[in-house]
Amino acid sequence: MQRRIWVAVAALAATSLATPLAWSQAKEIRIAHVYSRTGPLEAYGKQTQTGLMMGLDYATGGTMSVGGRKIVVIEKDDQGKPDLGKSLLATAYSDDKVDLAIGPTSSGVALAMLPVAEEYKKILLVEPAVADSITGDKWNKYVFRTGRNSSQDAISNAVAMDKPGTVVATLAQDYAFGRDGVKAFRDSLKNAKIVHEEYLPQTTTDFTAGIQRIVDKLKDQPGRKVIEVIWAGGTPPFNALAAQNLKTRYGIDVFTGGNILPAMAAYKQFPGMEGATYYYFGIPKNPVNEALVAAHYKQFKAPPDFFTAGGFSAAMAVVSALKKTNGETGSDKLIAAMEGMSFDTPKGKMTFRKEDHQAMQSMYHFRVKVDPAFAWGVPELVREIKPDEMQVPIRNKR
Repeated sequence: MQRRIWVAVAALAATSLATPLAWSQAKEIRIAHVYSRTGPLEAYGKQTQTGLMMGLDYATGGTMSVGGRKIVVIEKDDQGKPDLGKSLLATAYSDDKVDLAIGPTSSGVALAMLPVAEEYKKILLVEPAVADSITGDKWNKYVFRTGRNSSQDAISNAVAMDKPGTVVATLAQDYAFGRDGVKAFRDSLKNAKIVHEEYLPQTTTDFTAGIQRIVDKLKDQPGRKVIEVIWAGGTPPFNALAAQNLKTRYGIDVFTGGNILPAMAAYKQFPGMEGATYYYFGIPKNPVNEALVAAHYKQFKAPPDFFTAGGFSAAMAVVSALKKTNGETGSDKLIAAMEGMSFDTPKGKMTFRKEDHQAMQSMYHFRVKVDPAFAWGVPELVREIKPDEMQVPIRNKR
């Protein structure tokens, strides 16, 4: 009898010790950020994390709480490895008891993570992985994306170049980001004609053979000749392209999208180069971007970069949704709040499309200006391409 009493007392004591911890965790809004803190896309991942924390601070008015619940962010480094990202997300949902997750940086990692969100029936807000298939044929209802997709990149870049008599060769990385990007770009062209697609490994540093294959396909073509570059991380091919003196020798122009500021240093070798970008700190004119730029200059004495804006946008989306649910984090409630939801970002207003949860957003047609005051080629705005101008395909067959 006495032993039973001691067992009961011990059980009660254990319960009383566990209750404050369980209660405190229940009071928290727990968010996992799974991203490339290291690995090939480390620079992108770190910018996203910086933007996410700045955005959460801004969106909550400095309180880091919504509906009386404190926001706690748990960081996990996927190193750009799909299997690792998959296991880290499962651990976050199961062991860390996170309410939702944000990330990852790499499209390959994102595709590995999507089924995990479905298995655990918890939100995965994709930022900044780009591959169309994330909100396309690999999508499930727990997946939302604030980052632009390959189609948004491609359609906006097609706007800048799609003229009759233009022949194009693409230069892209041989994985989901590159191949989805080229497919979306090809599907977006109405007038220009693609005559060659060149895919190279992500880790390529010697572009000689690839560029030569492109030149061989383009040099004797009539009309305007263009190389469209779709590249992320690693060693971008722009220095190698500039060294070939393509414009003078063969009349070949180079087009591309936006990039992080260090990578855009190579753009100075291509004055007048056109393309379309997701973000450049000097382009959007709105209070949220002003707040991001001011906060970033204050903390780092430098402007926010390409992926910093993405992290900030993800934070704005999460807090907007949580405000709608008054801090409740059940997946069904969050999905209902987020489908069709519009929210402010450094790029202006974004809206989650109900059909595939892709954020509809503006893109920016730019032309590179060389300014000695900047270490990079400055993308001057030609015009803002509004969401309703881009017929972004719904690819998830929902």
